[in-house]
Amino acid sequence: MLFVKAERETQIQEVVFQKKGKPKVTDLTSVEISTKEAQQVASLSGGVEGLLKSLPSVNSNAELSSQYMVRGGNYDENLIYINDIEIYRPFLIRNSLQEGMSIINPDMVQAINFSAGGFEAKYGDKMSSALNIYYRQPTKFELSGEASLIGARLSTGFTSKDKKLTALVSGRYRNTNLVLNTLKEDTDFNPRYMDFQSYINYKINTKWDISFIGYWSKNDYQMVPKVKEVEFGSLLTPLKLNVFYNGQEDDQYKNMMGTATVNFKPNKKWQFTLDNFAYQNREREYYSIASGYMLQTFDPVTGEPITSYDVGGQIDHARNDLLVRTYGSQFKTRFSPDVNTDYEVGLKFEKENLKDFTNEWQLVDSLGYNTPRDWTNPGTLDPSQLRLRYHITGANHIQPTRISGYAQYSKKFYWGDNRVFLNAGVRASHWDFNNETIISPRAQFAIKPNWDMDMLFKLSGGVYYQSPFYKEIKDLDGNFNPNIKSQRSMQVILANDYEFKMVQRPFKLTTELYYKKMDNLIPYYLDNVRIRYAGQNNSEGYAYGIDTRLFGEFVPGVDSWVSASYARVYENIDGRGYIPRPTDPRFKFSMFYQDYMPKFPSMRVNLTLVYANGLPSGTPISLDENGKPDFSAPYKYQRTLPSYKRVDIGLSKVFIDQKDNKVNGGFWGNFRELTLGVQIFNAFNILNTVANQWVTDVSTGYNYPVPVRLTGRFFNVKLEFKL
Repeated sequence: MLFVKAERETQIQEVVFQKKGKPKVTDLTSVEISTKEAQQVASLSGGVEGLLKSLPSVNSNAELSSQYMVRGGNYDENLIYINDIEIYRPFLIRNSLQEGMSIINPDMVQAINFSAGGFEAKYGDKMSSALNIYYRQPTKFELSGEASLIGARLSTGFTSKDKKLTALVSGRYRNTNLVLNTLKEDTDFNPRYMDFQSYINYKINTKWDISFIGYWSKNDYQMVPKVKEVEFGSLLTPLKLNVFYNGQEDDQYKNMMGTATVNFKPNKKWQFTLDNFAYQNREREYYSIASGYMLQTFDPVTGEPITSYDVGGQIDHARNDLLVRTYGSQFKTRFSPDVNTDYEVGLKFEKENLKDFTNEWQLVDSLGYNTPRDWTNPGTLDPSQLRLRYHITGANHIQPTRISGYAQYSKKFYWGDNRVFLNAGVRASHWDFNNETIISPRAQFAIKPNWDMDMLFKLSGGVYYQSPFYKEIKDLDGNFNPNIKSQRSMQVILANDYEFKMVQRPFKLTTELYYKKMDNLIPYYLDNVRIRYAGQNNSEGYAYGIDTRLFGEFVPGVDSWVSASYARVYENIDGRGYIPRPTDPRFKFSMFYQDYMPKFPSMRVNLTLVYANGLPSGTPISLDENGKPDFSAPYKYQRTLPSYKRVDIGLSKVFIDQKDNKVNGGFWGNFRELTLGVQIFNAFNILNTVANQWVTDVSTGYNYPVPVRLTGRFFNVKLEFKL
């Protein structure tokens, strides 16, 4: 049955939340994120990801990182697309201080769609989430910029007189040295991050158009540690660790990407797209740092030192180089026989080139006795050899080919007086490195009953794979494992959207229940933001949870939301029994709130608040006799990090805009917008913990968890303008 009445067509569009002028979205699990709010939110990691972290399903315990975890998954389980082209992140990043800026430039974004699971078949093979960003086309000449204490941005766009050619170009620079100085340590930081992006479109005629996206970024991270003092422990047993350093770290990350796209739309029913893309990621991680430490306890009353538990030192060394190149093409077509039906088919060919050179080791010495060699009494001869605590080395070069494709069907129709949406599809992928073929069926169903209450019920799920790449195939010896297989997640999501009015303003309450059954899992441990995998599919697991979000106009005219979630994720390694995974999220509460002064609407504020239970990644990972991580340690010792608590506030004064404060004539008349803002990062100066550094008392063998703190309170001043 076709729907020919204009009124009914409008109603059906509401089911898929389609908006005029934005890319067509058929994924029912997708949540639309406001581009304006992504630009305004006070975030150190990046506007888009900073806003995502206030959603109930998304977790992160590092404010300088643009990476995030979704429903118990890790950082590597999330898809990111820009204009339907998959984006890669740097691979060697060990801590959030090295990351720099997100690849997503909020100033260039037109639409943001995010799915926390159960996404449609056209998205790739990851187990957790899909974020799809669409860049915008300018409609006239524009120039905008930003300058702050931690960086600057300049963007320009133009369109030709005949409106056929449009171009948008943006460059960014950031140096977080001032923010890193809030860390409680004496260290010389010199982190410099810059990138340039372009989006160019040319409309040949009404049927053909071509576009190009270009991206180049360079991150330089230099660190010279000197002295570090950490106080921890309890009121009855206060502890202090003093560390003295010698050496430095010098890391470089260079990324380049180019995508040329040809679109052909012969009529309203057919659309064909051909994308040709190339990506290069060049990373270098060099450090040689020697440290000496002393661990002491103090009298809780007098503060005088009582006992020195341990005196020792260690040397950390790495010369790691990585080159990743991928290039290929993808062809997509959409056939829409009527306004209610879509058929989509896509095929992608990708050639990969990975060159990896790893040489990383650590030497630990305590009271003159090298560890992990067993401690002996002074004066007793120990004939065993000195050993490094661990040593990872490898030289790998592979050039595999990956082929994937999908087909999906979308339909909107009436079932009696109820509006129904259906999306079903399947994708398949083959990777010749491990000679594995995976098939992933996926489906979504929604019904909007003809009730007085405005409710929408959704059911989605399928089989989702985590297709292995650089991190998953690298084993604990530093070599690539050709026998590794894709991790698999069978998931189902049940959701409800309830729209209503409260105090004469619109609100929406969203609730989602989900369950995931996982197998072929690769165990891993999490250290700061680095994930190191075991290199074998010897685990299984499951995850479940509930997400809720209340979205609406808490203040008239601006959107805000409050969200809460409870989630658990467990795994069973080698049949030993189920334990929490290193990314087990448990409880989280978050809020994004916007307000303004009624009598002075140009005075605005936005607040982001997050409270999340600590992750169980506080567990020490012991090493086996070969210096490789022993994943049995979590079974012997369970410890979680402290809860993550953070509030970021953005205050701004709008001096010029196109509505209430428009200026005509003179120099200031050239400005469309002019805003001065103050951002307060970590407003309550809470010293959160991102990981534990484990110090061993060699005489007792006890491991002391020394917290690795995150940044403190920082005030940033920001000036923004648009011409």
